[in-house]
Amino acid sequence: MKYRKLGNTNLDVSLICLGTMSFGEQNTEKEAHEQLTFALDHGVNFIDTAEMYAIPPKEATQGLTEKFIGSWIKKNLNRDKYIIATKVAGPGMEYIRGGTTLSRKHVTQAINTSLKRLNTDYIDLYQVHWPERKSNYFGKLGYTQSEDIGVAIEETLSGLDDAIKAGKIRHIGVSNETPWGVHEYLKLAEYKSLPKIQTIQNPYSLLNRIYEIGLAEISYRENVGLLAYSPLGFGVLTGKYLSEMPSKSRLGLFGEWFTRYSNEKCHEATSKYQTIAQKYNISLCQMALAFVNSRPFVTSNIIGATTIEQLKENIESIDVNLCEEIIDEINNIHDGIPNPAP
Repeated sequence: MKYRKLGNTNLDVSLICLGTMSFGEQNTEKEAHEQLTFALDHGVNFIDTAEMYAIPPKEATQGLTEKFIGSWIKKNLNRDKYIIATKVAGPGMEYIRGGTTLSRKHVTQAINTSLKRLNTDYIDLYQVHWPERKSNYFGKLGYTQSEDIGVAIEETLSGLDDAIKAGKIRHIGVSNETPWGVHEYLKLAEYKSLPKIQTIQNPYSLLNRIYEIGLAEISYRENVGLLAYSPLGFGVLTGKYLSEMPSKSRLGLFGEWFTRYSNEKCHEATSKYQTIAQKYNISLCQMALAFVNSRPFVTSNIIGATTIEQLKENIESIDVNLCEEIIDEINNIHDGIPNPAP
């Protein structure tokens, strides 16, 4: 396994991070524990979750993912051997705390509840899942001007500062953020003596390289690395959807939540990437993950699987090195079909 520093911290996190949003929906508690143990045994020391999981989000399964991880933590008490990341939900989840916001009070309540579910005294990386303000995230393109800021970022950051001082969380990050939002967090940290964000968890894959446009330079210059989610485009970049829609696949089950991955351009681009993978005798899945792994602004690549076989293939992408010719061919396809799943 390869490891990279988590921002400006002293933590070394595995380049492959275990994503867990299927725990409690597609995966049982037993299967979740098997995945966690397998990942740890193969060098993965970084586990990512969120208070709103499992996915798709619904009241009946909210919090189950953290509970499954928590019951595993209870049996794996060498807590210093793995790094846990979770997230506070942004606005709009009406069945969580009577309607989520990113207020100081809600951030505090969310952290306390996650600690309890996770059976741990501290969270290594605590992230804001999406912004309070109206902006362009979750695949929304362009920008529509809005005065609706909601809870100010300074208040959210102050709540996170309280938790760091109390020893409940160690470091902080953001997710689904824009360049302006990241800049605001960094500015407040500098001028208000508040904690600095260490990571940005945004989508990044062969089908969505929008991160490169504005945020990659921030990652480089401010040492705030990307935690890349959906590196396989919700499974599309395994190639399994090119001929059929498997009924028990994520896109088959939850496609209405992730329509950005099922358009015609995605299908066309994936088919072309498949051709490259076949030419060089590697799986499309591992080529797609190896591309993300190779990006210098990526701190960790968040993979998700529903079977141990899938998890094994995903983790083994760490040993796949893409030659310059493959990268050139990938970039040629990207130039012709840029970002079909923003």
